[in-house]
Amino acid sequence: MELCPNLGKFFKGAGAFDEILNLQGKVYRQHKNRTTLRFVSDGKGYFVKIHRRIGWGEILKNIFSLKWPVVSARNELNAINKCEQLGIATMKIAGFGERGVPPVRLESFLITEELENTISLEEFCKDWKNNPPDFRLKAALIRKVAGIAGILHRNGVNHRDFYICHFLLDLKSNPSSFPFNLYLIDLHRVQIRKHTPRRWIIKDLSGLFFSSMDIGLTKRDLFRFMKVYSGKPLRSIFKEDLYFWRQVLDHAVKLYKKDFKRLPASF
Repeated sequence: MELCPNLGKFFKGAGAFDEILNLQGKVYRQHKNRTTLRFVSDGKGYFVKIHRRIGWGEILKNIFSLKWPVVSARNELNAINKCEQLGIATMKIAGFGERGVPPVRLESFLITEELENTISLEEFCKDWKNNPPDFRLKAALIRKVAGIAGILHRNGVNHRDFYICHFLLDLKSNPSSFPFNLYLIDLHRVQIRKHTPRRWIIKDLSGLFFSSMDIGLTKRDLFRFMKVYSGKPLRSIFKEDLYFWRQVLDHAVKLYKKDFKRLPASF
């Protein structure tokens, strides 16, 4: 178990691991063996993701569905470290602990510092359709998100929950100024390989496009994203990658129809 100095003052001794597993605070997510909550220590906010033991029944159910369950916070720890290596802003680790024998007897936690004064892109962009933003700001955000997506996928990383709600805009840096900070969060399902399989790239990008379908983006905005992501001029994209992008958009529309039972107004 490792903790930052501030937390190490309050959680120490043989019972520290159990104290962290039993922390009280505002619960943001509760899912089977996984809990995410916010707590305050010495006046500073933190988020802890707690992974409790998972039974063989849940593991077998996932395996039969051709999935592998996330059984430890170590997966997110590795993802944060990978993002830092790639120069992608994300959460700052404040503590990590793991004990037991994997997969069914494993317990773990990951503590990250609270990203204060931030807003998700989902919230920040929700009124763009009725109140269009400054063009420079919109273009800069599209370039930033496309750049992050490209860096991840070129370096063997896929997010698996790649939606605009998992990008946090730093309001301290004033989003109307440049450059601004944009943090990528919710990394517990991230996969890291030598090369990112095409199907997982399509899943990530379609999820991103699906979550952007109601914020008033135009075809030119999409083309701008495609150019930055690919690092190619539009002419080359249409010549070499048209089928790939058609797959991405078709899958995004299917996700939208599944969730909203209708076709998107844009795209």
